[in-house]
Amino acid sequence: MSHSKVTFSKEHNTEFYKVLRQRVSDYFKTNNISRHANSAMVFKTICMMLIYLIPYALLFVSGISNWFYLLFWAIMGVGMAGIGLSVMHDANHSAYSRNETINKIIGKVVILLGGNDTNWKIQHNVLHHTYTNVTDIDEDIDPPAIFLRFSPHKKRLKIHRFQHLYAWFFYSLMTLVWFVSKDYKQAARYKKMGLVESQGITYSQHIFTIVISKIFYAVLFLLLPFLLSPAYWYVTLIGYLLMQFISGFILAAIFQPAHVVPTSNYPMPDDSGNIDADWAVNQLYNTANFAPGAKLFSWYVGGLNYQVEHHLFPNICHIHYSKIASIVRETAHEYNLPYHSYNTFLKALREHTKMLYALGHQDLAPAIH
Repeated sequence: MSHSKVTFSKEHNTEFYKVLRQRVSDYFKTNNISRHANSAMVFKTICMMLIYLIPYALLFVSGISNWFYLLFWAIMGVGMAGIGLSVMHDANHSAYSRNETINKIIGKVVILLGGNDTNWKIQHNVLHHTYTNVTDIDEDIDPPAIFLRFSPHKKRLKIHRFQHLYAWFFYSLMTLVWFVSKDYKQAARYKKMGLVESQGITYSQHIFTIVISKIFYAVLFLLLPFLLSPAYWYVTLIGYLLMQFISGFILAAIFQPAHVVPTSNYPMPDDSGNIDADWAVNQLYNTANFAPGAKLFSWYVGGLNYQVEHHLFPNICHIHYSKIASIVRETAHEYNLPYHSYNTFLKALREHTKMLYALGHQDLAPAIH
């Protein structure tokens, strides 16, 4: 079913989000602070960029052991994921600055990660955030079906019985696939869905931008290191792949435990495209937080351990999520609505693994408690 035909109920639990938005708005007004980035966010932006670019510069320094070159690539993988989680993510949600031009400029940093900001906005902002865990619309739960099954509404194959074991390998390929092929496939698919034009560009302009940005990325992170780095060519190749594997694994390990977990209910629209739930309430049922007390971890992952807050308020900079979390939690409980949160990141990963196992062994995965 087309995403444009799917609608959420405006008759169930609508009071919850109205009250919540007012309370969160009051928090910012009372404390006289902006919903956007502050000095701590700017400092983090600089840190993440340096974690990525300083090791890159060191790739061209001679007289260093090949093991150090591999270490530099590995650190770049950590920085690459950090930029995606903490910088690019907020900017492309228009949460970094109240100035949309600044958001667009910072959002373009995705080019340094091998991706395309327009496709990212469509997949993430339009399809994932609006239709969270809605099968065949939310692409975050629609991986290649031959290998992975993230929804109980998808066909189960025999190979899926082992997905809780091998999924982690495919997670590591995320950013590599993103650079090599994903953007082109998404562009063609979004053209058919009428979503490219909705971003104010033509399909030709979109493809041209993708190609140019891919060439720029390839020259900067592949051609130059191969030509100018003193490291052996095979060390550079292994290092580049190591960077991609680390980055892809980190990104998937942060995003998947937020939605593909036993508490998710995977809503399905009826024949008319109606989902019998309020949009905000659907976010509560299909999103989970983790490790709310881990401050350093939260700093690195861009506050995305507060996924509930992020999904309800994607236009608020993540630097504020820990402060508004108690408001969201208390309001959800007041309206007898769920507020899923795992105490630790390890617990969230275990629950995600349980869900992968359930989805691989049963046609309709049962709730696991």
